[in-house]
Amino acid sequence: MSPKAQAVQAEAGAPHLHPLPLAGPAAERATVEQAAVEPATVEQATAEPLIQLPNVLRTVRSPEFEGMTFHEVVAKSALNRVPESSNMPFRWTINPYRGCTHACVYCFARKTHTYLDLDYGRDFDSQVVVKRNVAEVLRAELRRPSWRREHVALGTNTDPYQRAEGRYRLMPDIIEALAASGTPFSILTKGTLLARDIDLLARAAERVPVGVGLSIAMTDDALSARVEPGTPSPTARLRLLERLAGAGVDCHVMAMPILPWLSDSDAALESLFERVRSAGASRITAGPLHLRPGAREWYFDWLAEQRPDLVPRYREVYRRGAVASKEYRGWLDGKVSALKRRHGLGSAGWRSSAADSGPGAGARPPAGRAAVPPPADQAALF
Repeated sequence: MSPKAQAVQAEAGAPHLHPLPLAGPAAERATVEQAAVEPATVEQATAEPLIQLPNVLRTVRSPEFEGMTFHEVVAKSALNRVPESSNMPFRWTINPYRGCTHACVYCFARKTHTYLDLDYGRDFDSQVVVKRNVAEVLRAELRRPSWRREHVALGTNTDPYQRAEGRYRLMPDIIEALAASGTPFSILTKGTLLARDIDLLARAAERVPVGVGLSIAMTDDALSARVEPGTPSPTARLRLLERLAGAGVDCHVMAMPILPWLSDSDAALESLFERVRSAGASRITAGPLHLRPGAREWYFDWLAEQRPDLVPRYREVYRRGAVASKEYRGWLDGKVSALKRRHGLGSAGWRSSAADSGPGAGARPPAGRAAVPPPADQAALF
């Protein structure tokens, strides 16, 4: 590995998978310079796949990604149709990867790994399926006479700019294929590796509508290192937001999930909205933690280890299922609405079903009596 690559890896820190929290120097991890990580010069590849999929090319372990395994597959399709019954604001998605090295303990997509006979815990964080030919398949699909150039969303399941993208570089060809075909698209990410593609995105935006969303739900780097240990720190993501704004790329912030009793204090929310606005965002969407099966069990295991005092409160607020109680959602929505007005921030994408005029003052409600189904686009994005 070159000295430059070694320096970048040191900055990013080795991946720490649940339940081990990052601490010390590793807490400031994965900055914009992730893009400089070079391909491995020595790696292990198995001819016999380690997962039972009919289209696996090979399984790879690389020194640059210690503790991670990549399963390279031949994709049969790139565009995924969203069911007509969904309330999501788009009908098509692309997911170049399955599994995610960000290792967010709350990630809603964890249960999808069980469909591959992998677990929703450490396997989701470290066993990543890579669709090596996704751009080639996408170009063929976009050339079909039936393609109507509808909006395509990326980052709706797992992050397209997770660390694996530094090795496989799937996104540049995807972006170019979409722009060349006249297809508008949007990207949602926590990955500062997106900085590598700022110029490409700016050129794409000259041909088609392009939206970029950064997921920043807290400004406490130490807390982030515990709950999303494979991600760039919030400070690094805010620096990326500044770069995007400076380059003229339209970028909004998805402040989701807000974690009850961890990132929802007045001070935490004020810091989040103030720093996002200062970094150049004009729009923000904020919402509470959503705990689907798989994510729920993994998050509660983490909570029992890291903050056992909060377990009874969480069980009460989430006692009806994946969605926080109506009272909690109304309380948070009121806080968010007041902060948007104070900082001059508009809305983008998902908003909760509670009215903007909901209760924004006073103490956080301790529990809820009823829960309603989540807005579909919230569930899909996170």
